[in-house]
Amino acid sequence: MEWYFSSSSAVLLLFACTIIGLVRFQNYPERVFGVLLLILVASGIVTGQQVIKSFSNQGVLTLILLMVCSLALEKTKLLRVAATFIVRPSYASSWFRLFSFSALSSALLNNTAVVSTLLAPIRNNPYHSGSRLLLPLSYAAIFGGTLTLIGTSTNLIVNSMAINAHLPALGFFDFTLIGGMVVLVCGIALVFFSRWLPQHKKHQVVAADYFIDAKVQPGSSLIGKTIEANGLRNLESLFLVEILREGRLISPVTPFEIIEENDRLIFSGDIKKITLLAQFDGLNSYAHKNGLPLNNLKEVIIRPDSVLIGKKLKLSGFRALFDSAVIGIRRDGEKLSGKLGDIVLKAGDYLIIAVGDDFKSRRNINKNFYRVSDVEADQCLNGWREHLSVYGFFVAILLAAVGCVPLFTSLLIFLGALLLCGCLSSNEIMHRLPKNIWLIVSSALVLSEALTNTGALNGLKQWVSYHQADFSPLLGIIVIYVLTWILTELVTNNAAAALIFPLSISMAESLHTSPKAYLLALAFGASASFISPYGYQTNLMVYSAGNYRLKDFMKIGLPISIIYGTVVVGMLGYFYL
Repeated sequence: MEWYFSSSSAVLLLFACTIIGLVRFQNYPERVFGVLLLILVASGIVTGQQVIKSFSNQGVLTLILLMVCSLALEKTKLLRVAATFIVRPSYASSWFRLFSFSALSSALLNNTAVVSTLLAPIRNNPYHSGSRLLLPLSYAAIFGGTLTLIGTSTNLIVNSMAINAHLPALGFFDFTLIGGMVVLVCGIALVFFSRWLPQHKKHQVVAADYFIDAKVQPGSSLIGKTIEANGLRNLESLFLVEILREGRLISPVTPFEIIEENDRLIFSGDIKKITLLAQFDGLNSYAHKNGLPLNNLKEVIIRPDSVLIGKKLKLSGFRALFDSAVIGIRRDGEKLSGKLGDIVLKAGDYLIIAVGDDFKSRRNINKNFYRVSDVEADQCLNGWREHLSVYGFFVAILLAAVGCVPLFTSLLIFLGALLLCGCLSSNEIMHRLPKNIWLIVSSALVLSEALTNTGALNGLKQWVSYHQADFSPLLGIIVIYVLTWILTELVTNNAAAALIFPLSISMAESLHTSPKAYLLALAFGASASFISPYGYQTNLMVYSAGNYRLKDFMKIGLPISIIYGTVVVGMLGYFYL
């Protein structure tokens, strides 16, 4: 009995220390949970089998699969094309399009990916201050994430913990009724509160160092359309600075400039984003012209004794000499302009080159260049691979939504197809694998096992049973929701859901009511991060991009939080109690 008491007290102490640690070290939740896991294992409170069971939980693996499969969608132009239709000269029209698209797409896609894709075109749009739209973008993505089981990682985490506790799994559309009311009511409220958004002046975009040249080929679908209609105005980290047309330089480039055949489009920006240009039909870089792929890039500096110095790039015989092609040039202290091939090369010029198979064997490389580093360009999908990634993803989700196959099975098959067809590589998956989320959720499951093993929550059950006359099921839902909401503002949404889960199940058992209402209260409460920019990833993304201050979040987020919570608790009480 003494061991039982000391073990339960120790687990409760660890629970409290975990919350304190998450508040104290907000940027490192995975480390806090990692330490918790080590202590639980080292103390013998949980068994090795329970740890393995938690890390291999089907709900957790489904979450990981969903996030990995979403990587293929990020490599397509789906969201980028949609973004070009959102911003309009009318603020009201832009706001409505942005809110509707963000909310609906976040119901099926990872809401962080949605915000990430829309961030650049919204921030750099030519009509409205980004600060007038970015906060609604984040909130709309949060609202939309509550519409389905897969809309946000929080919902999947709660579902995985329910499965681990041998409770019925949450259905794909169990969130939809309440989530739909949240989108409607909170959306109407956000329309009113958006008048309080700050009107920050747009910062002039400073073009990045690398100078990139691409040519519009005959027959391109870009021809005859404006820059804005083609989606070329505000690519992520790439900026169209000039157009070279029949020897005439057009700069600056207006959104209404119409693309013509054989135009040379001059971009400046992050060289890693050059693969975005490959998504435009008939827009070819130097690498395309020379038949070289963009998946093997090198950064080099021209040596003072190089044979290239003083020659125009197009007359230097670059491909024949080095089995490579220049796709970008940077010159410190000087702004480059005009056609890439007409630039006269100088010592010290930085070049980004796409290299062929014989590049490594050429003996003249070290005589002409200082090698700086390899450059890993962001990979984009085109053609049938892009169609497979987009349509395959939605088919996998649809099959799970209508109950044909479990979500885990459909996503696993889809991931296998992506790997076999080259849409994703094992290196990409390992690099982007959400290891931190895996550790956090699995460690939280282990903590739940520890609380069960030691009976640490028996005291809560006894207290609730003793005060059952005064403690109604609705009050229990309010307590769980408020606790989760407060914690998600202090730490993160996933950590809040993981920590409050054991309390929510114990509360439901003590009040002899359906645990489903408490699980939904937990999930919706964990997504209710509107006051703090640090509680939810999408808030943090727009925080700096929109040049917001904490008071901006509090001014808009506090009334939204109250309305959101009222809608959620009211509907849970009406439909489940």
